[in-house]
Amino acid sequence: MPRHERPRSNNGSRASIASAAARLMAEDGIADIHHAKRKAARQLGLPEHTAYPDNAEVEAQLRAYRSLYQEQAHPELLLAMRRSALRLLELLADYSPRLAGSVLDGTAGEHSRIDIILFADSAKEVEIFLLNHGIEFEHAEPRNERAEAVLVLTTDTAEANLMIFPLQMERVVMKQRDGRPRERIRANALRALIGD
Repeated sequence: MPRHERPRSNNGSRASIASAAARLMAEDGIADIHHAKRKAARQLGLPEHTAYPDNAEVEAQLRAYRSLYQEQAHPELLLAMRRSALRLLELLADYSPRLAGSVLDGTAGEHSRIDIILFADSAKEVEIFLLNHGIEFEHAEPRNERAEAVLVLTTDTAEANLMIFPLQMERVVMKQRDGRPRERIRANALRALIGD
């Protein structure tokens, strides 16, 4: 195979994996992008050493998929989830809450969770706050080693992950698995985003 054709083949595989991974996330509710990429590559019959697309490529395909196949239902669902997130940000104002993840970036679907980042002296402080407000929650395994705890609660639209970090992490730029900075916004920015 001539050398100049290899990148095109690689780019074609990456694009195919990104498209298939986006479909799996939209239709099957797979939330983990890396898992979706691996499953997509297997479904496409690609060898294990195939280069995967980066997360941004999959997210772009997921947005395209949702705008093409879910153009009416998706904006309504996303708006409802963002409003639920806003209520959580307002409720948890004492913990410098930020919205992050798929509800913020617009790729959330019916199987997605609302990701809220909190900063507190301790996770127990947040747990006591929730208990005092009669809000039930469960513990989940943190995906970030710097998180003290992840509490999962149910809102009117979706489950929410409350990821609790130490106070000193508030000004630290958090990164996604692929190295990109993790976007996060406060309640006023979310209010402006949804037009409330």
